[in-house]
Amino acid sequence: MKNIKILSILFLASIFFTSCEEEIMEWEERSEEQRITTAEIPLELEEKISRYDALKTYSDYVLGAGIILDLYMNDENYRSIVNENFDEVTVGYAMKHGAMVNADGEINFEPIDDFIALTNQSGLSVYGHTLNWHANQNASYLNSLIAPTIIPGSSGANILDRSALEDGTFTGWPKNNPGDGITIVENAGLGSDSPAIELIAGSGASEPFNLQLATPDIPIVQGNEYEVSFYIKSDQPGQGRISFSGLENNYPYKDWYNTGEGTEAFETTSEWQQVTFTVSDFTDTSFGFFFDLGYVPGVTYYIDVATISVVDPNTGSETVNLISNGDFEGGNLDGWNGYGNESTRAVSAQGEGYGNTGYAMVLTNPAEAELYSAQQVFALNEPLEEGTEYTYSFYVKADVPATVQVQIQGGTAQYSGPIDIGTTWTQIERTFTPTAGNNSFVFDFGLTPATVFIDDVVLTSGEIATGSETVVIEMSDEEKAEIIGDALEHWISGMVTRYKDDVTAWDVVNEPMKEGGSLRDGNVTDLASDDFYWVKYLGKDYAVTAFKLAREYGNPSDILFINDYNLEASLAKLDGLIEFTQYIESQGATVDGIGTQMHVSLTTSRENIVEMFQKMAATGKQIKVSELDVRLGTASPTTDQLTQQADMYQFIIDSYREYVPSSQQYGITLWNISDNEQEHEFWLPDESPNVWDANYERKPAYKGVADGLAGRDVSEDFTGELE
Repeated sequence: MKNIKILSILFLASIFFTSCEEEIMEWEERSEEQRITTAEIPLELEEKISRYDALKTYSDYVLGAGIILDLYMNDENYRSIVNENFDEVTVGYAMKHGAMVNADGEINFEPIDDFIALTNQSGLSVYGHTLNWHANQNASYLNSLIAPTIIPGSSGANILDRSALEDGTFTGWPKNNPGDGITIVENAGLGSDSPAIELIAGSGASEPFNLQLATPDIPIVQGNEYEVSFYIKSDQPGQGRISFSGLENNYPYKDWYNTGEGTEAFETTSEWQQVTFTVSDFTDTSFGFFFDLGYVPGVTYYIDVATISVVDPNTGSETVNLISNGDFEGGNLDGWNGYGNESTRAVSAQGEGYGNTGYAMVLTNPAEAELYSAQQVFALNEPLEEGTEYTYSFYVKADVPATVQVQIQGGTAQYSGPIDIGTTWTQIERTFTPTAGNNSFVFDFGLTPATVFIDDVVLTSGEIATGSETVVIEMSDEEKAEIIGDALEHWISGMVTRYKDDVTAWDVVNEPMKEGGSLRDGNVTDLASDDFYWVKYLGKDYAVTAFKLAREYGNPSDILFINDYNLEASLAKLDGLIEFTQYIESQGATVDGIGTQMHVSLTTSRENIVEMFQKMAATGKQIKVSELDVRLGTASPTTDQLTQQADMYQFIIDSYREYVPSSQQYGITLWNISDNEQEHEFWLPDESPNVWDANYERKPAYKGVADGLAGRDVSEDFTGELE
């Protein structure tokens, strides 16, 4: 135990001695009842604070701490403070979707398993934070589940005239046998606004030619091989074939699906599928083909107009690509080199290139820097011709929204400026006029911590060959809802089941409300890279589903919370949260508690704090202060600020005790332990909001918290006796 402070001793001396400049001290014997004992000596604040016991000894409800997992696991001093002072811990990040779910949707439990094993040894309980939130999600994985399917255009120009299908006239497209109807249906194709040919087999159909649509004549070059492809589906299992005019064999058995086997017919289902094959046995300078779909009566077929193509891969534009390894189909990065910002470069796996085919170049930047701090360079064989217009194009995407730039280096550098890219393939095309000495093509990708995929890089002074159009297939809202609903169940069921014996209280839904009290809807234009709004795909009932899943896979006795921030600042937001809680319960789920984060400052309205607790208590729910800290606006507070901070902590805890009935008091969690910069790299940097200072010494706030928990000034019991 510490001795009393020297100042206290001096104070004692001052009681017994008086002095003046010219008089000698006179000693006087006092009676026993007039004597001052050491127990009566007043204590300095610092001495008082040092004599307080661990915080949890003063609390009759759960006292929690929001902590950083790595510090708890690896810093013995930090861990000992947590173990000594708290009943429960909440990890700030490590139990969230973004921290635990990998790119394949698998949950990595190992770090939390180790953490819970250590807290069990220390006698601490763990609070689950959080099962459903819009931030700190593996948004890249979730978005990939509902990403549109991109069907790349053909490798050359489409020589089949589709204009009569696109305008719905069928001019030049004979309906040799229309069955029960051959028409164009808008918005029925693969793309969201793509038309489709609808072909309906009659009830008496039994032969393929009982439903037949013919193409116009297609001019060809003798000796060349042509690729024919289209996408087709049917309302029920069906069957079709392609027959021809102008071939040596107009009724060939074809390898429709590139399986290596030839058949007369292909099968159709309710899912879009591609039929693709080649022809070369021409008898003339043109040929035609027929969609024969009369095998099965009563089937309705759809053929996507935009994907019907006939291409000669051996002809087309004479584009001379100055980037000799722009498609990476050799599975290497020959000709490319790069450096900077500890970035890495590689070739993707087969099938990860544009259009889910072939290879792509993969550039990974680990940390934010300047655009040009990480570069990937292709050195040209010779400088570009000064004054000649050039064009470059490439397909690009990233694992998170990112920014890249193109430079043409050598001589006076040319810059594209920042190019914003998303998580689906996009083609970028730019033109420029070189200056003397321009002799290398460069990707700058240092700005965004991201993995960038690049494919089909072309640099030419001619035209860029585009072939036929790319088709983007968006999922329906119903399909997205089903997929995201499954992902939510996978996540919640995995977490709650895994930690059923160790975590018995959870933040199930976190921060659902906007400031004015309305429900977040997910319609946000400037998303962070780890933002994913479940509500956008599952609607208002996303929270109902989350609570039902947490209850289904957990224990009946688990305490399930809805939680939000700024409830003391916006009582309208609190009202909205309470109303949303009532809605969730009206749909058959049970919400056990409401959490209020309470990241406050010295100027936060105390009247609002009282009214907030009163409104929350009126719900009858368990009430939790879930993330309490008191900001001072500086990392170097004055003595007066520290005193006011202690007073605000005590006021909040006193108000919680006074206005929330004891039966509804789940507890209070302090958010972070100390003002040490290790705890404030991402949360309130250059601040001093916590109960311990940057050196893990108790601040006046420690006394404020302890007195609030105890409901009295604990230091009144302290004496001046040496300890």
